[in-house]
Amino acid sequence: MSETKTLVLNHKQIQQKIVRIAYEIYERNVGETALIFAGLTGMGHVLAGLIAEKLSEIAPIKVDLIAVSLDKSNPKLGEVRLSDKGPFGGKCIILVDDVLNTGKTLAYAMVPFLEDNVKQIEVAVLVNRSHKLFPVSPDYTGFELATTLSEHITVDLQPEASTVHLH
Repeated sequence: MSETKTLVLNHKQIQQKIVRIAYEIYERNVGETALIFAGLTGMGHVLAGLIAEKLSEIAPIKVDLIAVSLDKSNPKLGEVRLSDKGPFGGKCIILVDDVLNTGKTLAYAMVPFLEDNVKQIEVAVLVNRSHKLFPVSPDYTGFELATTLSEHITVDLQPEASTVHLH
């Protein structure tokens, strides 16, 4: 039996969401000279790179991109690893993931930055499923989607063929 997939966002729509998020980040951080985009393992890191690239095109803000690695299925078990060790004290962090489900993964991903006394942490996601169990709300959202817990969201950010599917 094949699984039914519903297209939620096509490539053009995803590109529009990325542009809008980049402009919103610029508007909120217009006084900053630098931002650090911290993308979570997998598509979160790809999305962070796409948003950071767009922001670099439209704003005179220095943009750095780092990867945040953790076990998304059980973030408590493993450590949170950063591709750059900082220091991040006094800096502005944009934490990026493709889909916000319960907020658990993003909550754990914040820990290394909180330990380094950053200036602020903002959260950007492409899709917010609104199943909030942890006190994490996105500052920037591409798309709000009410789903059941049994449904899954698949984000594919391939160049020229990105999609978001619900299945």
